Amino acid sequence: IRGLVACGTGVGVSIFANKFPSVYSSTCISPDDAKNSRSINNSNVLAVSGTATDKETGIKILETWLNTPFKSPCPASDNVPWPTEIDNFLEGSIEEMSKIGVTVIEDHLKKEESESCAICNLAKNREFEPVDIMPGACMRIVRESPTSAIVRFEAGSVEPAHHHTFGHDVVVMKGSKKVWNLSKKESYDLGVGDFLFTPAGDVHRVKYFEDTEFFIRWDGHWDIFLDEDLNAAKDAIAKE
Repeated sequence: IRGLVACGTGVGVSIFANKFPSVYSSTCISPDDAKNSRSINNSNVLAVSGTATDKETGIKILETWLNTPFKSPCPASDNVPWPTEIDNFLEGSIEEMSKIGVTVIEDHLKKEESESCAICNLAKNREFEPVDIMPGACMRIVRESPTSAIVRFEAGSVEPAHHHTFGHDVVVMKGSKKVWNLSKKESYDLGVGDFLFTPAGDVHRVKYFEDTEFFIRWDGHWDIFLDEDLNAAKDAIAKE
């Protein structure tokens, strides 16, 4: 596969092209440059300058580049075949060039996987942690500032009436539950795909009818203030 790129200097597009795997781009402003880049570097993308190259020279550069095989005689070899030692070096250079930077990139990716992303604040590789104040619950933070989490509750679990200093969005991913907003005197039956926003300060109670998992997003630091105990919550639900 061959490619041709061009810009004012021919340098910018070459730098950009070389960002892609298996691309070996070289800027050539003369036919000799083109022949050397093919013979020595086995370049597969030709970068040309629109300001330093006239039409006739550009055509010669392209024709030379297309018609020059790898390791062929070139100006750098005084237009004679390469000595065996250099020929062997060039032959092995293709595989070696493909390895340049790979270890560094792999190490960087491994480090990224184990840390939070400084740009999007994604928290990776975190485990589900029990929510001590809510029996049957566990939570895994997946993003910080604003904070998002995936929360799981076991079937039959109850969240006693409580409130937060922040509003929060909830989307049910699995299972079903019922939410009583005691401040608004409303209730909501939620299943997979359902969304609910609860404003800051609204007192709400929750019952889980099956193993349930939901996504929750809130602004600020996590807090929770209980407005009743677990037994009171269960009694209130039983009277529904």
